[in-house]
Order: sequence, then structure tokens, then C-alpha cells
Amino acid sequence: MTAVPLETSTAAAPARGPRGLLWAMLRLHRSALWFWVMLVAVGVGTLLWAYGPGADAAWAEYRRVGCGGTAADLGCDFTVPAYSRYDTAVGIGAGILGLVPFLAAAWAGGALIGRELESGTAQLAWTQSVTPARWLAAKLAVPAALLTAGSLVLTLLHRLLWSSDGALRMAMSSRAWHHGITFQANGTLATAYALLGLAVGVLVGLLQRRALPGLAIATAAQMALMAVTVALRPHLWPVETLTNKDEYPPFIGMVVGDGALTSTGARVEDPICVDNAKCLAEHDIVGFYRDYHPSSHFWPLQLVETGIVLAVAGLAVLAAFRLLNRRTGAAV
Repeated sequence: MTAVPLETSTAAAPARGPRGLLWAMLRLHRSALWFWVMLVAVGVGTLLWAYGPGADAAWAEYRRVGCGGTAADLGCDFTVPAYSRYDTAVGIGAGILGLVPFLAAAWAGGALIGRELESGTAQLAWTQSVTPARWLAAKLAVPAALLTAGSLVLTLLHRLLWSSDGALRMAMSSRAWHHGITFQANGTLATAYALLGLAVGVLVGLLQRRALPGLAIATAAQMALMAVTVALRPHLWPVETLTNKDEYPPFIGMVVGDGALTSTGARVEDPICVDNAKCLAEHDIVGFYRDYHPSSHFWPLQLVETGIVLAVAGLAVLAAFRLLNRRTGAAV
């Protein structure tokens, strides 16, 4: 009988233990890993450029065309090429953070889970030294750690830039604290939504067990969930109210609603009398109101929404483990 060399038998043995499983997963999905590293690098590079040379060039060009360098003066010309380049760089950095949740959902539903179930790779791993629960835990833990690390770096840089560029960001109203991607990119929500995308993608991948349907449905599910939470955002914290007798109060912060006030204090729809005293009297209109969130509500709104998003992500993870347990009959 010919003896089998120790080196050959060791190499042929399946990877055992958590470390071997994690390394095997990184090797299997190394293309996605490198894509994520490059995406974070692009975001970091553009935000750092905007924070330094980009902002300096924009200010220099403002002064050259005669702007005084204050927030009030920027309206004289905020279409100069240097500002356009600066704004594009900021948009790229913030846009990456806004895109990550959808990329995470699509990849998790398609390549991470759906493709491995469709090809039988996952079932093969389960017949060796890896239990289904450990397999799924690794599929969640490694991407979650990488997504959290990259998203936090980009969030910190975006917040540093947003808080330091002062009057520059006031040149365009789209950079207000409560608008779209700015609100998401300046706090904990960017990371929370990325983790939600991963959790939703994993659950959908387990349900579909095919790559392309998993990718498409996971992306659509992530879009639907984010649409719901964004719609709920203004109502997650008590609003403040401004009133005015003759006209609407000014737009301040995140406006939630407005209308007219009657003599009894009731809120009614604006009859649009256009300063017609007779019309106002006929409708018993004595003033106007506007409900809004001031900038001091940024963190309360941010943290409440983050808690909701992470709770939904946790439920998706729990559902994924229970579904896997039911299909494999393994203890989770």
C-alpha cells in the first residue's frame, strides 16, 4: 500500500473552523471585495479633494469674479466652473453612500446567496464540515463588517466636508441638512441602510434560490422599504410650528405641512385669497401656520429612523435563519 503524503491529505481536507470558512468566502467573492474597496477609495478620494483643493479653487474663483466670500454673496454667481467641479465631487461622494444599500441588496440576493443555492455550492458546503447556520452566519458577518467599515469612513468624511464648507454648501438648496442623500449621508442612516440592504438581499436570495430573480427582487424590496421609511421620516419626531397673521411664515428647516388658521384656532386648507381681505373674512381666516423640523431635530430624526431600519434588518436576518432551519432541518 502506498502512503499518502501528509501535505496532500491536509490540502485536500475541507477548511474547518470559522477562520477557514471566512477565508473561503473571501476567496469566493474576491471580485466583489475588490469592487467595494475601489468604490470606497473613489468616495474617499472625491470627498478629500472637495474638502481641500476643490473648496480652495471654488473660493478663489468666487473672489476672482467679484463675490465677497460670504453666504449672502454666493448668489452673485454659483455656476463658475470651479464650483461645478466641487459640487460634482461632493455629489459623487454622497451618491456612493446612497447607492450602497441597493448594491448590497442586489449582490446579496444574487451572487452571495441566490447563485450559491442555484449552483449547489451551498449544499456541498453543508455536507462537509460547515453547518447551514454557520454558513449563513459567515455570509452575513463578513459583508456586514466590510459594509459598516466602508460606510462609516465615507459618512465621517462627508460630515466633515458638509460641516466645514459653510457658505459653499449654501449656494445650492439641495445641500440643506434635511434633503435626500445629505440627510442620509451625514449620520448613522447610511450604514443602517447598507446593512438593511444586505439583510433583505440574503432573505430574498434564500426565498428565490436563483441568482437573477434574487438580484431583481432584492433591489425592488430595498427600494420599497426605503420609500416607506423616507415617507415616515417627517413624522418620527414632534414638529415645531410657526404662525403668522398676514402671510405664511418663512421656510425654515424640513417643512412638514402648512395651511390657514380660523378664529377658533382650527387648521384648514388655504383658500388662496391672495391678500383679499373680503375673501379671508368670508372663510374666517385669521392667520397661517407652518409645521417644520429645525436643524436641531437632525439627530433625533436620524436616530429614530436608524433604530427602525436596524429593527427591520434584524427581523429580516431572523427570518432568514428560520427559513434556512426549516429547509435544512438543522438547528439554528
